[in-house]
Amino acid sequence: MGDLIAFKKPKTAAIHKGNTLCRSGFHLWEILNESQFDVKQGRLMTLSRCKRCAKIKHQAL
Repeated sequence: MGDLIAFKKPKTAAIHKGNTLCRSGFHLWEILNESQFDVKQGRLMTLSRCKRCAKIKHQAL
């Protein structure tokens, strides 16, 4: 069988699913690199990315 094509326009709730939480400040952080050294600050840094909106956060240890 072939693939089915959706002809209906997706609802706005389906398009913006999860983005309202990120806009309110409730991100779903996922750790990318746990121990990365920052030369300028002289500290270990943790890189995190939000699973929903792909925003990146740098956190010093």
